[in-house]
Amino acid sequence: MGSNPRALARERIGMTDPAASFEPHRRRLLGLAYRMLGTLSEAEDAVQDAYLRWHAADRDAVLDTRAFLARTTTRICLDAIKSRRARREAYVGPWLPEPVLDTDALAADSRTELAEDLSIALLLTLDRLSPLERAAFLLHDVFDFSFSEVAATLERSEVACRQLAARARAHVRAARPPGAAASPAHSGEVDAKHAQLLSAFVAATRSGDLQALTQLLASDVRVVTDGGGKVAAALHVLEGADHAAAFLVGVVRRGWREDFTLRFATINGLPGLIVGVPGGPVQTAAFEIEGDVIRALYVVRNPDKLRHLAAPPLPPRSNHG
Repeated sequence: MGSNPRALARERIGMTDPAASFEPHRRRLLGLAYRMLGTLSEAEDAVQDAYLRWHAADRDAVLDTRAFLARTTTRICLDAIKSRRARREAYVGPWLPEPVLDTDALAADSRTELAEDLSIALLLTLDRLSPLERAAFLLHDVFDFSFSEVAATLERSEVACRQLAARARAHVRAARPPGAAASPAHSGEVDAKHAQLLSAFVAATRSGDLQALTQLLASDVRVVTDGGGKVAAALHVLEGADHAAAFLVGVVRRGWREDFTLRFATINGLPGLIVGVPGGPVQTAAFEIEGDVIRALYVVRNPDKLRHLAAPPLPPRSNHG
């Protein structure tokens, strides 16, 4: 991707104000960091760290702010992945990315096929890649950086970066379910067809109707629950309609509370449900739907991953505080 000399010249006018020159890039950087780390809170920390480094940098010597900030953020994320490796190895049960409702705020702002895809299936695939494969793929295939820019960021040759991205691309293509990828839902609303399916799902689980529930599930459905060892959740991925239906009905029978509230929402671009109590959300469920059946269900119960859904959005941070 070539840089526009006039645009770069205009950009340099505001270099004396680090906040003013950083803010136009914040959304893109947050989207990059979230895809790298899978956790919004860690992504926000990475972007804030990138801002602090930008504040301390010799900005007049920077020829391309966009490339500099993406390179800085990527390296911060790579360091974060290394430092959290032990914590992830000790994680109790399946790990799921932190659910997000506003996918617009994390869009890649490019014209690539995956620019707006924040589906859980994609994020789980990215998480299984090596950190360098993930970075090369995201920078080139999602954020539209040239391989020369990727090479400068990862401190590898262009040939090596092409190979990293190609391996990652093959994994992503193999893992993305046909016809089930998330589509951008800018209004945050679940469409009528999916709302009807989710309503039937809720009715069947609450009534304990195993036959009705099984008919809503693909025969090879997968149910993934993330409690992080902090709340009750299945410790393994559940596979198959009969097994999943029995589990879901049992969970609702044992754990449903009268003060629970339910609301439809798009979660990582997928139709979903948020279960809440007066104190805030206690669970999100994102549904991967193919045709008229549910092919995967991703349930996040880890309270650490739900905290941001209860809090009002924070204003952009652009100072040392």
